Amino acid sequence: MKDYELSILFHPDLEMNLDPALDKVKKIIEGAGGKITKEENDGKKRAAYPVDGQDFAVYYFMDLSLPADAPAKISSTLNITDEVLRYLLVRADEKKAKMAAKVKEETNEKQGE
Repeated sequence: MKDYELSILFHPDLEMNLDPALDKVKKIIEGAGGKITKEENDGKKRAAYPVDGQDFAVYYFMDLSLPADAPAKISSTLNITDEVLRYLLVRADEKKAKMAAKVKEETNEKQGE
């Protein structure tokens, strides 16, 4: 399983009731054999340019662990999901993750002194 980052722009009308759309995306990920390791909701923000006629979107980010065939399955399903305006699924930068873990470890050591 490899690590991936998924960024999703949900339709702005879903801001108050994002749970059904989010559950749908989670089922897509889990159905493809993936596992969600981290989630972050950045809320409703203005998009850099109109997306499907919308100036705003709800930004949601996930860190995933996926098997080799899962990204293609997830992408093909998210392409036809009405609630999702745009998405980006990319491999996580391993160097960045290792550096973040090293910095966190050094911070914990300093706090323990």
